[in-house]
Amino acid sequence: MQLRDIPFGITDWSELPAVEHPGEQGRAYWRTRQFGDIRVRMVEYTAGYLADHWCEKGHILLCLAGELHTELDDGRVFILKPGMSYQVADHAEAHRSRAPDGAKLFIVD
Repeated sequence: MQLRDIPFGITDWSELPAVEHPGEQGRAYWRTRQFGDIRVRMVEYTAGYLADHWCEKGHILLCLAGELHTELDDGRVFILKPGMSYQVADHAEAHRSRAPDGAKLFIVD
């Protein structure tokens, strides 16, 4: 990843509009900044959230609150609690998110 042409800046995430993305169950609310090819998001999943797709995009993801269950397409499941993160490359391992009690995440991709 090359971080280029991004001047120093501050983001107050509470000032960005939250865009709703329905899951198979529950909802995700994204607050997004785009810096060239790099997308940075603050994402909140409602309790009971289950993604409506298997994602193949690479991410660096930090769990800020709640608990995130990430299922890989080979059946493995990883549970992230606040302060834990994961990273995965584009097209490396398809994954799907679930948040039984809701979660707040910081994601760079």
